[in-house]
Amino acid sequence: MMATGLTFAALGSPLGSRSAFAQRLRIDPQEFQPLPIAIPNFVPGTPADGEVSAGVSQVITNNLKRSGLFAPIDPAAFIERITNIDQQPNFQSWKTINAQALVTGRVTRQGDGRLKGEFRLWEVASGQQLAGQQYVTSPEYWRRIAHIISDQIYQRLTGEKGYFDSRVVFVDESGAKERRVKRLAIMDQDGANVHYLTKGTDLVLTPRFSPSTQEITYMEFGQGDPRVYLYNIETGQREIVGNFPGMSFSPRFSPDGQRIIMSLQQGGNSNLFVMDLRSKSTTRLTDTPAIDTSPSYSPDGSQLCFESDRGGKPQIYVMSAQGGPAQRISFGDGSYSTPVWSPRGDFIAFTKQGGGQFAIGIMKTDGSGERILTAGYHNEGPTFAPNGRVVMFFRDIGAGPALFTIDVNGRNEQKVPTPGFASDPAWSPLLS
Repeated sequence: MMATGLTFAALGSPLGSRSAFAQRLRIDPQEFQPLPIAIPNFVPGTPADGEVSAGVSQVITNNLKRSGLFAPIDPAAFIERITNIDQQPNFQSWKTINAQALVTGRVTRQGDGRLKGEFRLWEVASGQQLAGQQYVTSPEYWRRIAHIISDQIYQRLTGEKGYFDSRVVFVDESGAKERRVKRLAIMDQDGANVHYLTKGTDLVLTPRFSPSTQEITYMEFGQGDPRVYLYNIETGQREIVGNFPGMSFSPRFSPDGQRIIMSLQQGGNSNLFVMDLRSKSTTRLTDTPAIDTSPSYSPDGSQLCFESDRGGKPQIYVMSAQGGPAQRISFGDGSYSTPVWSPRGDFIAFTKQGGGQFAIGIMKTDGSGERILTAGYHNEGPTFAPNGRVVMFFRDIGAGPALFTIDVNGRNEQKVPTPGFASDPAWSPLLS
């Protein structure tokens, strides 16, 4: 399912200095205006490449538009027709329609059957090339070329890493509400290329990506005790991490992918345990009469955040990854659950319940700066994009759940297309 043999090389001479756009896209979010950008159809190497070249430019357009940071200009307004990306564009034509950035590109079928995608990013005001790359891969992976180019553009114009060349694993839900079939599924971050990883014969819950490999861990309820599985997306192989007596909740990887942390229920309480995936040895991290669950590692692996009702109602706590005393960091009204640490290390996202609503929010890792991003009837299960700038979650829309994204400033809420109902998303690291 991943592109193999993807190669790339610089195209032209990208500028060494950062564009002024990097500052423009970081202004106060209250005053923010998306950047006008022109993305003409990529030039086909031959007439047979026309459909793929148009598809690449369309995926790039959709990615940048959905990010909320860019405003792609309607192609009907274009004055110049790009036919050769090796020649400088007529920048006056693009200034006239208020384009501040311009993307030109070409898609060519190589003699060996592989696909070569090339692009150049131009700053219209100065006429300077900001970036240029070429990529070669198998034809079926043309969408990955589009996502990688989108990431290059995003990074060059914002100063932040992109997140488009990534995937999301989620629980696909179909059938009547009382007899809902839940299958593990994976898709590109924009909703394309959906693949089903389980058949739906057993209940699956809480899929989570490894931060270091294209592996997921998840829970499955079959006959008897729930089991925690590892699933290798590259090979399709899965293995049992363990068959745990009693209930187990929310397995999640350590940043190095070598350990899994989870919550095991014993009697009326549950505690946090960490398992070394090589030795299969398990270490207990908490020992309280409370319910400790939903653990998540900090990106450097030194700390954990988790949910606990040890203070009376569910709140978020932080402690050393080796265990020991825990510090409560959530103090607002209501209950806090499903905490997850940002890949950047700067925020912890959470679900907050109170006043008849479920909200998705973020706070700094010491609990300060709490910000509610969105609230409604039922929102749950936040997961961060690889660059830490977008949060995906699921919301009950009446008949069933659906996936949504919103940025960390609380702007640009978007529904993510899925074949049916969808819940419990988990975002992968960047593929490239």
